[in-house]
Amino acid sequence: MEASIQEHEDLGINIVSSRLNYLAASWPKPVNFAYDPPADVPRRSGKYVERSVLIHNGRGMLDELSLDTNGFVLTPHETAVKDFYDPDEVKAVYYPEVERLLKRVTGAERVLIFDHIVRNPVLAERGEKGARPPAKMVHNDYSLESAPRRVRDQLPGEAERLLRNRFAEINVWRAIRGPIESSPLALCDARSLDMEDSVPIDLVYRDRVGEILGFLYSPQHRWYYFPHMQANEAILLKCYDSKDDGRARFTAHTSFEDPNSPPNAAPRESIEVRALVFWAPETV
Repeated sequence: MEASIQEHEDLGINIVSSRLNYLAASWPKPVNFAYDPPADVPRRSGKYVERSVLIHNGRGMLDELSLDTNGFVLTPHETAVKDFYDPDEVKAVYYPEVERLLKRVTGAERVLIFDHIVRNPVLAERGEKGARPPAKMVHNDYSLESAPRRVRDQLPGEAERLLRNRFAEINVWRAIRGPIESSPLALCDARSLDMEDSVPIDLVYRDRVGEILGFLYSPQHRWYYFPHMQANEAILLKCYDSKDDGRARFTAHTSFEDPNSPPNAAPRESIEVRALVFWAPETV
């Protein structure tokens, strides 16, 4: 049996105030490197500015959230994985678990999981286990250009057929160890985003250049988080939807400093799995 999220609902937290890192300008086009660039090249270009925002506790509205309306949901999800820092175990055990979860929640016909990231600031500082630190800028993992490109990169022989029907890119985010007390994930309600707020950013890998979205600040943005996430909970986060009919297409997100984190809070340990999700033509 899946544990009930209501067991963790709580905590007397309604709203917290924190500062998030937004892009300050849209030009020149910012560039982020996914690896350590040469010594004379900055890891990240573009000017960022901290803006104070209110972040609401999403646990009080779990029944109201949906991927197509808000762009994110929280769901119970048990896992048989013993070591999330073992990429072979994650691919063998967790990928099939996530595939089943996404099919169940979305009604999709097909799910292709293509990578994952583990985040742990302590291990990242040591250069161990392939871990990265929490991402501390308001962003979305795909753009109008890069999401279809990902389908072509992953499924070149099928891409043109698949791209004729609805598809999405959805991240599944969870705690490796809970509860998460430091650097939790903040999620922006997709209804409060405007494409005019978004800024394409080149994401440079050693062998290719991708594109993500940064965001300019808007007072219309409405932010949520799920305090004290446990290891048997998962966030589904829609980073792209090909269907342009008023449903959520992107969801800005970022880690943030929670003012309620205790001084001795454990470093955040989390994993995010990235998946392409395809619907049958008749369900579009």
